[in-house]
Amino acid sequence: MMDLRRFSPPFTNTRCRAAALSLACLSAAWGPALAQPSSALLAADPATPTTVAAPLALPASGSAAPQERPSDIAQARDIWQRANERVAEFPRGHIDLLRWEAKNPGDPTPAAPDTSPRPELLDAAQALRQSLRLRPDLFTHADMNALEKGAVQVAYARHVREVQRAWVDAVSARQSSRHMNEVWDATRTGSELGRRMVVAGNWSQAKLMREQLTEASAWQASVNAQGEALGAQERLAQLLGLWDAKAVAQLSERLPDSLPPVPLRAVPGADLSEATLEAAVLRADPLLALQQTAARRELAAVSASRRQAWNAALETALAAMPEPGTTPTPPHIANLSLLRDHSLEGATEAEASLLRAASQRRSMARQAWAQLQTRHAGAVHAQNVVAQLQAALEQETLLRYNGMLQSSWELLASARERMQSLDVALQARRDYWRAQADLQALLAGAEYAGPDTPSNAGASAANAAAGH
Repeated sequence: MMDLRRFSPPFTNTRCRAAALSLACLSAAWGPALAQPSSALLAADPATPTTVAAPLALPASGSAAPQERPSDIAQARDIWQRANERVAEFPRGHIDLLRWEAKNPGDPTPAAPDTSPRPELLDAAQALRQSLRLRPDLFTHADMNALEKGAVQVAYARHVREVQRAWVDAVSARQSSRHMNEVWDATRTGSELGRRMVVAGNWSQAKLMREQLTEASAWQASVNAQGEALGAQERLAQLLGLWDAKAVAQLSERLPDSLPPVPLRAVPGADLSEATLEAAVLRADPLLALQQTAARRELAAVSASRRQAWNAALETALAAMPEPGTTPTPPHIANLSLLRDHSLEGATEAEASLLRAASQRRSMARQAWAQLQTRHAGAVHAQNVVAQLQAALEQETLLRYNGMLQSSWELLASARERMQSLDVALQARRDYWRAQADLQALLAGAEYAGPDTPSNAGASAANAAAGH
């Protein structure tokens, strides 16, 4: 721990001695140098006032209460007539009416447009630079040796991967929350339409309750998506050193509206091909080169005949192992002259260790490249095939609805399915960029993080909010 007494002038009174780490005393001792107190000291001080961000805005929950029906036939006929006259004022009937009412809740004064300038967008590169202010241990120094620099390089590559993944997750979760909110809005429209149909006497309570169940599932998916977006935002804020609640809340406004588009082709990296990828991964590991030098030195100290004798003893021990299904026992070498040869022992261990490390790095390269290709193919397929088909199906449903060949609920279900397909495409794009971060970290010297399970967030929401 740093000794503050080495850098602090003597305290001038008893109160300052008793509160050596107090911000007020530090400011008094140093004068203008600490006119702006350290953000770290402010964040860690329990006396620092807590700022409160805007309250959490969750979507309004629906109701499970049964809809009351009109008491007599005359009242029912009057309700039915007024409802149909109102619907006739809009080109697409019920849906246009409900959307108009949602935008015009009775207040004739339109809301003033938000003209405040949007904060500067935070891209992945800016997020990385900001996060490094919290990690002085990831800076190399002029007096470091090769081993120390290699360790910092590996740790830096891991950190870059972590920041990139956190940024990708925050952007995609924020967009997914918007998608799920739009799905919930479509189900709410269907539920409200069903309620009015019951009041008018055109629908049964059973049909309305199905619409209410669909709305309830979509509401839960929307709330879950909002929670995931807030969690992803907090994880990114931790890496950036944001501790003030308002600053963390404003982080959402600084994120882009969507992830970058997926490139047309998946490539291992700049000036790299599938044939040169493994070599690049091996060269990127700074500790592997040192290990290779040490193994070469150990092997040069042992004669070829001694190594040949060791290999023969090794094969004999492996051949004498018990058959599968019996009590497992490790292989045994009985030649004491070989076992007491320390140069041979060092060369053997160095060779085996180097082979394990090289095999692992080459396997990581193949895994990361295969993962990137599959994630790229999935993202392109979801974007160019699934989402396009769903959009075309919605257009066809709209045409049939305008021709009175399909119902309002079929049109609303088609809109929900289109939004869910967009979310599936978003999650596939997110998986691609995470795989890209994994491969780049591997090429920078870190280990391979391992494949993620493809995101099922969109598919789960689709199943949960599906109507009929």
